[in-house]
Amino acid sequence: MKFEDFEIEGEDFAAMLEESEKNTETNSVTEGEIVIVNDDNFVVSIAGKEGRIPLSEITNTDGTVKYSVGDKITVMIIGTRGENLSLSYKKVLQKAKFDEFFAQHGEDPENVIVEGVVTSVKPRAGFIVQDEEGMEYFMPMAQGFLKAVGAVGKKIKAVVLKAKPETSSIVISRRKLIEEAQKHKEEKIAELMENNEPKTGIVKKITSYGMFVDLGGIDGLVNYNEISYKGPVNPSAYYKEGDEVIAVMKSYDKEKGHLSLSIKEALANPWEEMRDALETGDTITVTVSNFESYGAFVDLGNDIEGLLHISEISHNKNVKNPKDYLEIGQEINVEVIDLDCDKRRLRVSLKSLQPKPFQTFIKENKVGDVVTGTVATLTDFGAFVNLGTVDGLLHNEEANWESTAKCKDIYKKGDEIEVKIIKIDTEKENISLSVRALQDSPAQKFEKEHNTGDIIKSTVKDIKDFGVFVKLENNLDGLIRKEDMMKPEEGEDEVKIGDEIEAVVVNIDKQRNRVRLSVRRLASQKDRDMLKSVNDTSTMTLGDALAGQLK
Repeated sequence: MKFEDFEIEGEDFAAMLEESEKNTETNSVTEGEIVIVNDDNFVVSIAGKEGRIPLSEITNTDGTVKYSVGDKITVMIIGTRGENLSLSYKKVLQKAKFDEFFAQHGEDPENVIVEGVVTSVKPRAGFIVQDEEGMEYFMPMAQGFLKAVGAVGKKIKAVVLKAKPETSSIVISRRKLIEEAQKHKEEKIAELMENNEPKTGIVKKITSYGMFVDLGGIDGLVNYNEISYKGPVNPSAYYKEGDEVIAVMKSYDKEKGHLSLSIKEALANPWEEMRDALETGDTITVTVSNFESYGAFVDLGNDIEGLLHISEISHNKNVKNPKDYLEIGQEINVEVIDLDCDKRRLRVSLKSLQPKPFQTFIKENKVGDVVTGTVATLTDFGAFVNLGTVDGLLHNEEANWESTAKCKDIYKKGDEIEVKIIKIDTEKENISLSVRALQDSPAQKFEKEHNTGDIIKSTVKDIKDFGVFVKLENNLDGLIRKEDMMKPEEGEDEVKIGDEIEAVVVNIDKQRNRVRLSVRRLASQKDRDMLKSVNDTSTMTLGDALAGQLK
């Protein structure tokens, strides 16, 4: 056992006591008369001799003095100094108490346990201890197991070592009492741990980290981990001081004198009972018992708690706080998703028993539907749009008919936008969205002003191996494939970027936003246009038209 406040010295306390109590003549009790009383002392006359006694010995606790000049008083002669006497009124009172002590405990009071308060310290000698009756005891320094500094006022228990009738003094030892108590404790602990059966005890003190339990004079600590199979719990939520509990001993640290107890190990292990009663995939009813930032704990009602992680509360991926979805004491049905009885681990899921938002969504929506959503996340490749219970992807190329447009340049998080469902992948549970599908494409706008067969002029934008791209209105590109260009031997020179070129519209693809043109069809198209104009002009003959062309 370790006592931090022990102070052990090896002096011969008996010799010190003899020195402190040395008499110049036999300690005798006699009666004298008070002849002088001043602020500090009073003088007593005995048979023509006088002795001075501190006034404090006859002063009441309220400051009044018990005697006056002329009063008779019984004192003890403890020595002489020439013609003067050494007197003590206090020792008369002490002797009376000493006689009472002997009358109560007999002439051999060794091993009697006394309790009192340290009233003073005699340097390198010991402590003066006084009990409630005013009886004083002397405790040598080596027997104190107590530091001298700060000892005054401390309440202690000690055992009587010896009594000296001739000086009416009693020597006590705190050290002996502690060592005997420790020896008794270790013997009893060894006996209890030998058959380590559950023992009944009384809760003495409750702290934040556990409870101290008295097992018939032996105190042990039940750590808050050892109260319930749920894990660490608040002791005061389960017990109060004075409650009777059953516990088993786990370990004993002889050096520190610490006895560790367990309440939960004295109970039937619910994890073992659950081993054959529950398995992964089972649905059980539980009660929400506690919240943490990472989820909620649920009580199965048999001293076992399971973890409902925040990711298993709802299909909504934006759950931030379990308190927004659950309440303490609420009963819910959950599915067992992880059970390890050996590691005492149980994880459950609430969302696994709820309909999948994707399945619900596709029952109510289809490709081609127009829906409203909120921009939830912006990325380099597009934006995820929250459609209530599910997210859909708006890719950059579907955000705008402008080929270089990016969602993060057009939208900000939280924007409400209208989108069209263009694809639903049931296997991967992906939803593709489009904004540009709700807008007229540049090709659609082009179609409103041009028809297939129209002859238009445009500027060469880019030249590729497979053809030439030309720039049309509304940032629309037209393509003249290589086979639709005039060959050099047919009278057409090689084109360059920036050249103006005349061609015929041969196809307008509104979905792909493409326009195809042809230079080779230009001559035949002009002929058809000319013939058409001839047919439309009643005053012109065919000969006139041909003559005009020949000119």
